[in-house]
Amino acid sequence: MSDRETSLNDNAPPQRRIAGAVVVHEGRVLLVRRRIAEGQLSWQFPAGKVEPGESCEKAAVRETKEEAGLDVVAVVPLGERFHPITGRQVSYTACEVVGGTAHVADAEEIAEVAWVILSEIPQYIPYGLFEPVQQHLDVALRS
Repeated sequence: MSDRETSLNDNAPPQRRIAGAVVVHEGRVLLVRRRIAEGQLSWQFPAGKVEPGESCEKAAVRETKEEAGLDVVAVVPLGERFHPITGRQVSYTACEVVGGTAHVADAEEIAEVAWVILSEIPQYIPYGLFEPVQQHLDVALRS
């Protein structure tokens, strides 16, 4: 990389990075419905902004607790992409439940939560899933 490229990158505004938690429990995946939809994006995985100094995995765990009141642990990163609807950089982490019961924990941001079986996902997320997330759920939710 040239000095010019380095200085341009150093001055670039920070990316708004989002961490999403793919929480599977008892044959279902957790989805939350945002109070304010972004286009087609209404139902999604618990997700939110990665705070400075925070890993994507820790952010996914924190956001799941804040939005759905559920205690989870990060199991494995599933990948990152620029979301086709929001344009934000999203990192997905597979998580497992270690305590609590899913409910609307942040009523200002979340309207409802749902535990969804594999065949129901397209009813909630009609534009499809990020392929590594879909592959993970195909295995994790196999009946």
